[in-house]
Amino acid sequence: MTFVPGLCLLTSKRVYGLARLVLLTRKDAVYNRDGFRRRVAVNRRAMKLSVVMPVYNERATLREVVKKVLSVPLEIELITVDDGSRDGSREILAELQSEYPQIRAVLQPYNMGKGAALRRGIQEATGDFVIIQDADLEYDPAEYPQMIEPLIQDKADVVYGSRFLGGGPHRVLYFWHSVGNQFLTLLSNGLTNINLSDMETCYK
Repeated sequence: MTFVPGLCLLTSKRVYGLARLVLLTRKDAVYNRDGFRRRVAVNRRAMKLSVVMPVYNERATLREVVKKVLSVPLEIELITVDDGSRDGSREILAELQSEYPQIRAVLQPYNMGKGAALRRGIQEATGDFVIIQDADLEYDPAEYPQMIEPLIQDKADVVYGSRFLGGGPHRVLYFWHSVGNQFLTLLSNGLTNINLSDMETCYK
């Protein structure tokens, strides 16, 4: 295992853990007959990032988080998946979609759960990489460039976020929440043989 300031790279698994960042996947990954991913060259200037944002009753923060996502200096495709909101979020998404051409609003017929919303959003994505952004402003989209760097350099296939790595300021967690997180992370690492620091990371 190799440690880099703010990063945790598992070279055998090609997994990065970045402080307070997120999981990304290369949507156009190509695998050979042995199941190993072949290198897919990504032109930094031509790269498009698909941001999948599940939405459920998020009218209080929706406009602000969309503004922050679209202010990132990258080519962004923002796919919002409304999961049956009843607080006016759908109407706000319709307004935002007409205002910003980068936005595609997908509407679930009823509340199907966050997992279903994520699957739908990933299916709709057309970018080189996919990132998942919650709509509650807990995480900062300004960290996207740092996050995708290992993928652009072909040093990782997946990037996981962590609330426990890095030296930058981060949100304080409740004590018993932290204890529960450590236990679940230990259990997850034992089952997967991957040394993550925060398996509950909200960025996925």
